Amino acid sequence: MASTAMRRGLVLGGGGMLGAAWMVGALTVLSEAIGWDPREAEMIVGTSAGSVLAALVGAGATAEDLHEHQLTGRIGQGPLTGVEFDYATAAGGAHPERPKLRLGSGPLLARTARHPRSVPPTAVMAAALPPGRGSLGGVGDLVEGLPRAVDGWSPHKALRIVALDYATGERVTFGSPRAPHTTLAEAVTASCAIPGWFAPIIIDGRRYVDGGMWSATNVDVAAKQGFEEIGEPPLDELYVLAPMAVRGFNGPPHSVMERVARRYRRGVTRRMLVEAQRVRADGTKVIVFCPTADDFEAIGLNVMDVGRRPHVLETAMRTTREQIEAQRTLP
Repeated sequence: MASTAMRRGLVLGGGGMLGAAWMVGALTVLSEAIGWDPREAEMIVGTSAGSVLAALVGAGATAEDLHEHQLTGRIGQGPLTGVEFDYATAAGGAHPERPKLRLGSGPLLARTARHPRSVPPTAVMAAALPPGRGSLGGVGDLVEGLPRAVDGWSPHKALRIVALDYATGERVTFGSPRAPHTTLAEAVTASCAIPGWFAPIIIDGRRYVDGGMWSATNVDVAAKQGFEEIGEPPLDELYVLAPMAVRGFNGPPHSVMERVARRYRRGVTRRMLVEAQRVRADGTKVIVFCPTADDFEAIGLNVMDVGRRPHVLETAMRTTREQIEAQRTLP
């Protein structure tokens, strides 16, 4: 008899240290509300900060494990037993080191000059930014400490980690059949390498940077085509946690920087909804959760300000519960 089990997937977007805290709060409430264990996702797509959480879930961490780890930096059971992570220092703190004084990627700028619409505007911006000096060694060590398959990848059969090829501007989805082979730690650090903040990650002679430079969510990685590559049917439901998108704001902006942040988040939201529609065209129900106006105020303008993590996590749990109860996820 054919299986009637619901095929569900999970997308975890980019959003820095505070975006990760927001997603942990949202995922904790979501998993409780619908009685679903995220470890059972048919596919997990992670971008930037979401790639770290995706690696943890793919290694067998529960939403409760992630919640405890966010609050304490360690837990005493499951795949994170003994794995410590100093959130205050692992990514170098709330501000980047002074970057090198040169273009990040001349080849990518040259390509976009010849083919202006071949990559998203964020990829062009990434190429123009100077190379960062920051290290993601702490993040790499965290992922290296997780259970892995014999080939160095995740034990999850369909974990997808998104990065950007810094020479071509192309999206690379590590873990997919057509992507270059690499270790999980290398893929995650590549996905987290914010241009101008962290140094690009070199994999097999090529430089990679933050997958959020292509898209802050990359929802369409979970479309039908991604399952055809592995000989499986498309998803029934896809849950998207998009910490850089937004539902709305409280009042007018208080500064130029806040006005810029709001404009960027509106752009992320529009792109994410377009990607979601591509997945819906396959017959998949897409359910999107993103920060509310209260979440935006809790997060503030610096998504790397780790001192706000407990408040962001608590706020995310409240607002996600309210969205579920009112059935107010994004269309």
